[in-house]
Amino acid sequence: MSGPAPKKSLGQHFLADDNILGVIDRLAGLEAGDVVLEIGPGLGTLTRLLVERCAHVHAVELDQRLEPHLRAIAAAPNVSLHWGDALRLDLSRLTPTPSKLVANLPYNVATPIVAESLDGLPTIQLWCVMVQREVADRFFAVPSTKAYGAVSVLVQLAAERTGFHPVSRSVFRPPPNVDSALVAFTRIPLPGSFAEIRRVVEGAFAHRRKTLANSLQLAGVSSREAAVSALTELGLDAAVRAEALEPTVFPELTRLVT
Repeated sequence: MSGPAPKKSLGQHFLADDNILGVIDRLAGLEAGDVVLEIGPGLGTLTRLLVERCAHVHAVELDQRLEPHLRAIAAAPNVSLHWGDALRLDLSRLTPTPSKLVANLPYNVATPIVAESLDGLPTIQLWCVMVQREVADRFFAVPSTKAYGAVSVLVQLAAERTGFHPVSRSVFRPPPNVDSALVAFTRIPLPGSFAEIRRVVEGAFAHRRKTLANSLQLAGVSSREAAVSALTELGLDAAVRAEALEPTVFPELTRLVT
């Protein structure tokens, strides 16, 4: 495959095997009327599939070196190519509005992109993303495991997993030093204000070795007394840590401490 060398600093690992596209097509449930957001198109391997299958594709790319490789794709009438950092661009203003996020996400921004899109892109109803295997596992980790954290809670409150597919290192150029996976999930109704819940969740996990009440206090989210009172009302031990709580507890905790 010709093209510029992927930049490690940008978390780039370009798709180099078209066989994985069929799996993406299936997990994303691509349909002719879809408007898709793709972040990190790279050399356009996935983008070409999306252009063929969907009504419109918004491709967001930071690396200007890739312009010659994306120029022909961008000339298609159903493609909008946006240059810039996906975490800095106001993607909520894209027209037409995307309903699916389908992407081989750059490794170094995969978690924040998914976390931000849960609340910041309310029109997204389905995600199908290629990420590091440990990140994919983290999204749907269970309490009291090492992988379970703030992003686990936020993803599971906003979405349910619909697909998972381990991905060989050989489908990328260059092959990464870690395993990867495709994970698909669809939006479910949010229980309350996601912004408020996110503030409490991130505060609760900000100091993992501390009790939840102490972590919320240290993060400036709540007084320790208010947090202990909320936990007591929920029938929980005042010394519980965030990692022991099911995601469904956090909306009620948020209601009681904010």
